[in-house]
This record gives sequence, structure tokens and C-alpha cells, in this order.
Amino acid sequence: MRPHTTGFGLRALRLTRFVLHILRAVLIAACVFPWLERPARRHRLQQWSAQLLGILAVRRHVTGAAQYGGAALLVANHVSWLDIFAINAVRPTRFVAKSEIRGWPLIGWLCARGDTLFIHRNRRHHTREINQAMATALTAGESFAVFPEGTTTHGDVLLPFHTSLLQPALVAGVGILPVAIRYTRADGSLCTEADYEGDKNLFQSLLQLLTQPEVEVRLQFLPAMASAGMDRRGLADAAAADIATALGLAAPSRRAGSARGPTASVR
Repeated sequence: MRPHTTGFGLRALRLTRFVLHILRAVLIAACVFPWLERPARRHRLQQWSAQLLGILAVRRHVTGAAQYGGAALLVANHVSWLDIFAINAVRPTRFVAKSEIRGWPLIGWLCARGDTLFIHRNRRHHTREINQAMATALTAGESFAVFPEGTTTHGDVLLPFHTSLLQPALVAGVGILPVAIRYTRADGSLCTEADYEGDKNLFQSLLQLLTQPEVEVRLQFLPAMASAGMDRRGLADAAAADIATALGLAAPSRRAGSARGPTASVR
């Protein structure tokens, strides 16, 4: 049986609302954010992200304790450009993303206004600079979220976690909060229309998402892990194992990581 998809009229309506919502965010970020304290900005970001998911008919199903006492480094598997907004709708935080996202029309600028740090992978030692900035912010009480796989997947596999972006947690002495993310259709099957895998660009991914009557994003906030006494590889492997178990996937093997090719960017 052919899966049910939305009609052209509904897709056009959702796309129009999406564009208007982005433009509204630009106005708020340009005219309101400069006058707000950080907690107020985070609250606005949380509301806006939740509204964005609603416009795209993406429903949240959250389990586990999203809140963590003090600063933390959230570590999540990476499936879609929606991951950032799904996490922000539950727990607004700062992110680390690849530098190419900064060039996305409007969205890249909005991410920058939301205090995202952008990694230039082709710039030698830039990861070290980003790690220093993260460690300083974590020590000051801020939280960050990273996607250590270094690229997106369909959500049917978990890739080995790169360890470099976990170093700031060790330097700052903060905990690791693993987050498992999965996108499903109404019948519970994996929703590949929501992923950002392969050669899709942002617009193509958005158009595929609009074909779905409803998508559910399942966010599982797993028990926090203390970083004290650990090295970054041990933290990365432990977080990956916990996320794999939550998703019902095989834990990633570093030997098998090359099967998917190099993962040189945070997508």
C-alpha cells in the first residue's frame, strides 16, 4: 500500500508558514534579542523552536530528564537539520555546527545569533580554538550540544563518535548528557523524509518533510555521565553505547567506521 502523503495545498500552506516564521525570527533576533538577557533569549528560542516544529507537523515525544543541574555537554546522534530545533524546543542550549551552515540563507544567521559556534574543518587548529571557547563557556555555567558522529545518517545506524569535541567537558569538569534522536511516521516506522542524509540540500530536505502528514521526533535524554576520571575516548564510546542501546542499534565499532567513508564535517 502506498504511504499516505499530504496534498499540494497543505504543503504550500506549511511552506508559507515556515518562511513567515523564519522571517519573524529574523526580526526578533535583530530588534529584540540585543535588549534581552541570556535567560530571556533562551526562553524565546525555546518557544520559537517549538512553534517551528508545530508548523512542520513534527510532534515531540520526550523521555528522560532533559534538565541537568549546572552546565553540561549534550551529546546526540545526528539525523536531521531539525535536530537543533528539536533539542532547543525541550532544552535551549548552544550548539557546535559545521561552518557551511553559517552560509544557509537566514537560518545560518539565526544560528549565529543563537550563539552557535561554527567549525571550519579546512582551517588547521580551528577545532582547538572552538574547544577552548567551549571550555571557557562551560566553566562559566553554559551548556553546549554536539553531534560527535560528524555527519548525518538515516537514523538506522550509529557511527563511531569523534572524540575531539568531548575534550571541553573534561577541561571544564562538567557532565555528559547523552541524547538519542529518532524520527518516525505515524505507524512507528523510521521516517527517512526527515533525515538530511546523502546529497539532499536544505530545500530538498524540507520539501520531503512536507510530504508527511505528521512526523514524530523521539528524544530520549539518557542518564548523565560524570567526566571526572575519564578520558575523551572512554566518554565518547560510553555515550555512543548508551545511545545505541536506546535506539536499538548496534554500538559503533571504530574499525568499521571507515566503511561509511570519512566524516570530515559536522552536518
